[in-house]
Amino acid sequence: MIKKFFLPAMTLLTALLFVGRLISLQLLNSSYKLLSDGNAVIEKEIYPERGYIYDRKNKLLVSNQPVYDLMTIPENIAPFDTLNLANLVNISKSELKDKLVAAKRFSIKLPSVVVSQISKERNAIIQEKIWKYEGFYLQKKSLREYPNPIAANVLGYISEVNKNDMSKDGYYSLGELTGRQGVERYYEDLLRGVKGKKFLQKDRFNRIIGPYEDGVYDVKSKGGKNLILTLDSELQEYGELLLQNKRGGIVAIEPKTGEVLSLVSAPSYDPNLLVGRMRSKHYRELAIDSISKPLFDRGLQAQYAPGSPFKTLNALIALQEGVIDSNTTYRCDHGHYYARGVFMDCHCSYGTKNNLLSGIYKSCNTYFANVYRKIIDEAGDSIEEGMNKWNKHLKSFGLGDYLGYDLPVGKKGFIPDASYYDYWYEKGGWKSATVVSNAIGQGEILTTPIQMANFTATIANRGYFIKPHFLKTVSDGTYQVLHEKKKTAIDSLHFETVIEGMHQVVERGTARIARIPGIDVCGKTGTVENFIKIEGVKTQLTDHSMFIAFAPKNDPKIAIAVFVENGYWGGRWAAPIASLLIEKYLTGEVKRKWLETRMLNGSLLAEYEKPFSGQPFIINE
Repeated sequence: MIKKFFLPAMTLLTALLFVGRLISLQLLNSSYKLLSDGNAVIEKEIYPERGYIYDRKNKLLVSNQPVYDLMTIPENIAPFDTLNLANLVNISKSELKDKLVAAKRFSIKLPSVVVSQISKERNAIIQEKIWKYEGFYLQKKSLREYPNPIAANVLGYISEVNKNDMSKDGYYSLGELTGRQGVERYYEDLLRGVKGKKFLQKDRFNRIIGPYEDGVYDVKSKGGKNLILTLDSELQEYGELLLQNKRGGIVAIEPKTGEVLSLVSAPSYDPNLLVGRMRSKHYRELAIDSISKPLFDRGLQAQYAPGSPFKTLNALIALQEGVIDSNTTYRCDHGHYYARGVFMDCHCSYGTKNNLLSGIYKSCNTYFANVYRKIIDEAGDSIEEGMNKWNKHLKSFGLGDYLGYDLPVGKKGFIPDASYYDYWYEKGGWKSATVVSNAIGQGEILTTPIQMANFTATIANRGYFIKPHFLKTVSDGTYQVLHEKKKTAIDSLHFETVIEGMHQVVERGTARIARIPGIDVCGKTGTVENFIKIEGVKTQLTDHSMFIAFAPKNDPKIAIAVFVENGYWGGRWAAPIASLLIEKYLTGEVKRKWLETRMLNGSLLAEYEKPFSGQPFIINE
């Protein structure tokens, strides 16, 4: 009985399995339909227009220019005249052949770039003849354009993605562009927009016959967001002019908001050099320039000893810790013996007596050596605790760490603590006299120009700062960032004496050249020692010129740090340049034409080209 029904049952079961599988494949599973569509449909990406970039006054900094890529899908290529096409797109025949081999190696079914970044003029010529070359088509993209070629270090540039970019972000495909450096990189997600898609139908001969399903599945691209930066383009351009034929950095900040008004790095470069098919060549030329270093952002990456401007911070710490008051007086005998037989020079004449105010505007090394030693020796129960308190106060000004600004490069600087000196001298092997160079901003301290500008803004604000930033807003208002106040460890009441001292620096001290009629400027000059090792010997080169300032005194609208490499002393280059920028920003014009002419025409190229020499300098400003 079982044998009678076994064969029919097996036949029926097998038939049911086949029917079920057919239903699954043809009605329920879409993978085979997609595979069929993949052979009959071309998916073409539509690139969005990259967002524009404006300054704080809505002046255009970065726009777009149309370019075109010659694309191919290898399986669609029909026989053609290789030499004619090569001549048409302005490349060699061998280069064209290499591009086609690479395209086939990548995929015979997917689009590949044959020639990138074809100008709109040549595109017009190619469009008339492209119909002759089956399997090739032109795809529109855009490149950056700079109406006013300034702020290259802030804006950054764009270039084609590489394998690493594509592995990190699935958004990108071969031949696409992405932000490199500066704002272009940091705000890439906002600027790039969202790609669209267009689906095209092919016939059985692989020819495109029109939109797939009348374009019902097409997706429109969405342009990138326009960014409004905090930069003042007029101030930026003026700063770049003032630093022509010099090396250095300028950072200007609006104290109340933390908005960066200007970030100048010199020497710089024309951002238009990194646009188009010559971009790689120009980039290599800029990158191998190890002397001028135009790609090195001195405002964010260069680390210098801060010099005498640092005395203002030591004064604030000493006041906060109660080891001095504004009337504390020290005698200066043209310098200070801080250890047996070891002397720190000073410009003050023999027998000069300074209190805190005159100590600041005369920039007395002796005064601040004594102040610093009192901090280390008396602010804690031990010199280690005193040193760590000093370190903690300085870090509350944003020193020794990244400030959190919205650009992708920078350096932390360095503020030593007790453990650092314990390592180098062994615990108990150092005293306040051992590290007294910190009193005048030398020693082991390192700061970047943006950190200098930020602590100047903090003094202007009487004890708080908002982290420096470059994005003011996004044009459609969808991107908002809240910037919180960061308070220092110094009580606000201690700032007034220091601020008045900085005001007197400009009125009757080392920065009288920085006076601006009708504007109360507060500043501090610095002459920063400059050492390098030559064949293992520590050699002193020409000092750097440094100046920090803010204005007006009682309603600060701009805080600035200017650093000029090998600029001799603070009042020679940095102070005049800073005062011109302050005048330009606050009044809209510069009336001191004699000073402007001197700074614009001034050059330090001869200084940078002369042989090394180790001349002694007194560091006092």
